[in-house]
Amino acid sequence: MNKKNILYLLLFIQLFFFISCKKEKFNSSNNLQFSIDTLVFDTVFTTIGSTTQHFKVFNPDKKGVKIDEIELMGGSTSPFRINVDGVKGLLHQNLELEGEDSLYVFVEVKLQVNGQNLPMIVEDSIRFKTNGKNQYIKLAVWGQDAYFHYNEILSPQTNDTTWSADKPHVIYNYCAIDSAKTLHIAAGSNIHLHKNSMLYVYKGSLHVEGNKDQIVTFQGDRLEEFYDDVSGQWYGIYFHQAKSSTIQYALIKNGTAGIHLYGADSNNSTFTLHIQNTIIEKHASYGVFMFDGASVKMDNSIISNCGTYGFFLLKRGDFDINHCHILGYENNTSQSYAFAIKNHFVENQTNFVGDITLGKVYNTVIYGYEEDEIAFDTLNPEAQLELNFDFSYCVIKKKESSTSPLFNQIYWNNNPEFNDVENRDFTFLNTSILQQKGIQTTLDIDLLGNPRNNPPDIGAYELE
Repeated sequence: MNKKNILYLLLFIQLFFFISCKKEKFNSSNNLQFSIDTLVFDTVFTTIGSTTQHFKVFNPDKKGVKIDEIELMGGSTSPFRINVDGVKGLLHQNLELEGEDSLYVFVEVKLQVNGQNLPMIVEDSIRFKTNGKNQYIKLAVWGQDAYFHYNEILSPQTNDTTWSADKPHVIYNYCAIDSAKTLHIAAGSNIHLHKNSMLYVYKGSLHVEGNKDQIVTFQGDRLEEFYDDVSGQWYGIYFHQAKSSTIQYALIKNGTAGIHLYGADSNNSTFTLHIQNTIIEKHASYGVFMFDGASVKMDNSIISNCGTYGFFLLKRGDFDINHCHILGYENNTSQSYAFAIKNHFVENQTNFVGDITLGKVYNTVIYGYEEDEIAFDTLNPEAQLELNFDFSYCVIKKKESSTSPLFNQIYWNNNPEFNDVENRDFTFLNTSILQQKGIQTTLDIDLLGNPRNNPPDIGAYELE
C-alpha cells in the first residue's frame, strides 16, 4: 500500500484545497495555489538551533493577481520568521504576482528544545489575503526531544517494528501500519497524537505490550494541565481489516473514537483485537466502535465517560466481554448509551443487515447517569441471521428490566456504589452489589493484579 492510498483513506485528516481570485486588471476569480498546505520542520533540536525551508506560491491564471497581505500570524513572539522573495518581515503588503508566475516564501525556525515548557509540537501559520479572502499555510516544528511520526507508513524490510519507551512518540497526521506488518509498543511507552491524528492499522497488526507496573499511554500532545480531561484532542486507534492484534495494560484517553474497528481479516483465527487490563476514557464520541465484521475480546478493562457511546457495534461483528466496566457518566446532551448494538446500516438507500454470531458479556457492570445505559436495535428478516447474545452475572441499568432469555442472573438497576464517579475512581465500597456476585472464569486476577475470589466480584476490580 503506497502513500497515495493512505492519503486517500485518511481524507478527513489531509485536506487539500486549491482556489483563486482577481480584481479589475488583476485576476479576481481564483485564489492562490501553494506547493504545500503544511510546512513541517521534521527536525528535533537538542540545543539552540535554526533551519530554513521554503514553499512556492502560484498564480495559475493568465492575468496578474494582487496579494494584499502576507502575514506571520504569531507575530514577533513566534519562533518562525518569513522571507518573501528575499524580503524579511512579519507583514508584507501589496505584492503583485504576474499571471502564471510564482514566488518563494522562505521560513526559518529558531528555538531551544528540551525545555519542559515547550509543547510537543510548536505551530503557527502564514495568512495570505487576496481580494478580501484569507488562505493559510500551517507551520509546525517538533518542540521536544521525542520520536516523531509524520505521515509515516511502517513498511520496513523486516515485518516487525518496535517502539521503545526511552522517549515519547508523537504522531502528526497519521502513522500507518501497512498490510502484513506488525508494530510492537514496549511497556511504559507514552504515545502522543496531534489534533485529528491517528494510529492507523491497515491490514497489519498492533501489539501494545504494557504491564501492571509500566502501562502504555495514548493521549493528545497538549501537555498543559487544562487538557488532562479534554476529549477530542486526537482521533483514535483505527483498525482497518486488521490482523489479530492485542492491547495490554494501556490508558487510552481524550480522543474522538478511542478504538475504531472496521471489518476483519478473513484469515484471522482469533479476534481482531484482544483488549486486556486497559482503561479507555474521555472520548468525544466512542470508547470502542465496531463496524462491519470486526471482533473484539475484552477482559479486565474499563470504558467510561465517552460523549456518545461507550461500546457501540454497528452492522455486524462479534464480542466477548468479561469482568469489565462499561460506563456512561459523561455530562453532555449527546450521550446516548454506555452499551449499544445495531445490526443494520443504511448506505445508498440500501439497508444492510448483519449477523452477530457471538455476543457474550459476563461479570460486567453497564451503568451511568441515564435511565437506560444499554440498547439493542436488531433486525432479523425471516429469521435468517444469527443473533446470539448471552449476558450473564452482570449489573445493568435499564429503566425496564428484561425477562428475555439472553439475560441470565442480571442485577437490574442496582447502584454499584463506586468510590468517586466524578474523578473516575470506579473501585467500589464493600457494601456494593458487585461484591462476589460474579461467576468464576479463567481470569484469576483483576485490573490491578489482585487475585480473584470464588465467586468473584463483578467488574474490572476485585475488592481486597
